[in-house]
Amino acid sequence: MSQKDGFASGFFAGAIFGSVVGGIVGALVTTKRDSEQAAEEEPQMSTNSVEAKKAAKRRQMKASDQENMEMETARRSLEDKIAQLNATIDEVRQQLGNVNGNSEQVIQDRSSKQ
Repeated sequence: MSQKDGFASGFFAGAIFGSVVGGIVGALVTTKRDSEQAAEEEPQMSTNSVEAKKAAKRRQMKASDQENMEMETARRSLEDKIAQLNATIDEVRQQLGNVNGNSEQVIQDRSSKQ
């Protein structure tokens, strides 16, 4: 009985300790990344903030265009795959229809012979 109680309390203590340590490590990593990004963006902003804003908008527009092209390519690829699947389904239906049609005729032939 005491082992079960010890396990539960140890489990919860470990979960809480792991959460705290993970949160601290995550906060440190995020802070480090933010400071690195700020250091990279600082020279761009110091030259001319208006030009930097225009460049950022251009990058966003290029990224948007690229994303649109990727989405269009993915859509076309999916349409092609759907068309292939539909063709395969139609072929299987025809084959099964032939098999089912033949089996119905065989059953009718057998019943007429009796």
